[in-house]
Amino acid sequence: MPMQFEFLELTDTKAVFTISGTAPYFANSLRRVLVAEIPKMAIEDVEFHLGPIRDASGKEFESIFPVFDEMVAHRLGLLPIPTDLDLFQYREKCKCKGEGCPSCRIMYKLNKMGPCTVYSGDLEPLEDPKLAIKDDLIPIVKLTDGQAPLIYATAYLGNGSMHAKWQTCSGVGYKYGATIDIDNKKCDGDGKCVERCPRKVLKMDKKKLVIDKLHACTLCDSCQEICEYKAIKVKPDPSRIVFTFETDGAVTAIKALMYALKLIEDSFTEFREKLGDEME
Repeated sequence: MPMQFEFLELTDTKAVFTISGTAPYFANSLRRVLVAEIPKMAIEDVEFHLGPIRDASGKEFESIFPVFDEMVAHRLGLLPIPTDLDLFQYREKCKCKGEGCPSCRIMYKLNKMGPCTVYSGDLEPLEDPKLAIKDDLIPIVKLTDGQAPLIYATAYLGNGSMHAKWQTCSGVGYKYGATIDIDNKKCDGDGKCVERCPRKVLKMDKKKLVIDKLHACTLCDSCQEICEYKAIKVKPDPSRIVFTFETDGAVTAIKALMYALKLIEDSFTEFREKLGDEME
C-alpha cells in the first residue's frame, strides 16, 4: 500500500494530518527533523547604545532599560522572526563568508521613549519592511519616564539542534490511528457510548451507531467499557499515524513540513549512494 497523506487541519501555525501505509519509525524520523532541523531566523547579536537622547522638544532621555541588558537580549532572541527558507541561508554557507549580508542576516532597530511598554512590533527592520515581526504584540519590557533605549539587533539563521531559540516547531507528536468495529446487530441504540466518548468520535444516525470523527479517537476505550453488549471493538492501527505539530509563526506549518520531508529524502538518497559505493 503506497503512503498517503490526508490533512485534517492546516493553518499557518498548525498542522494535523494522517499518514497511511507507513510505520512508526517514519513518523518518529519526521518528528525528530521537525523539532531539530527546520531552520529559522532568530536574534543572535544585540548592540546596546548608552548615553543621553533628546526628543524634538529637547527633553532628555537615558538609553537604558529597567532590567538587565542580558534579560532583554534573551527575550529578543525568542521572538518569531519571519523567515523565507528560499532566501536565507546559514552564515557559514553564505557568499559573504559570514560577514553579514541580506542573504544571511536581518537587522532591526529599536528606539522608543517611556513611559510605555515595548512590544515586538516596535522592532523596525532596517532593510525590507516586509521583515517586520508579524506577531507585533509580544511584550518585551516596560519603560519608565526618562528611559529611551536605542539598540540594534541582528538575526541569523539556525535550527533547533543549535539552540532552543531556533526551534521552529513545537508540540510535535503523533499517535496510532484507531480501528473501530461496530456490530449494530448487538447494539441496542441507547447512545450511552456516544455520551461517554470524550472526543465525540461516535454518533447516532437513525438509531444506528456510526463513526463520525475517527481521527479524534485517543484509544481510551471508554466506549468499549460502557457497552454492555460488546458491540464495539477499538484497536490501534500502527500503519495509520495521526501527526500534529505547531510553529511559532516564523515559518508556516506547510513550509516546515515540506522542508522536513525534503531533508528526509536527501538523507536517504545520500545513504543509498554511499551504500552503493561500498558495495562496488
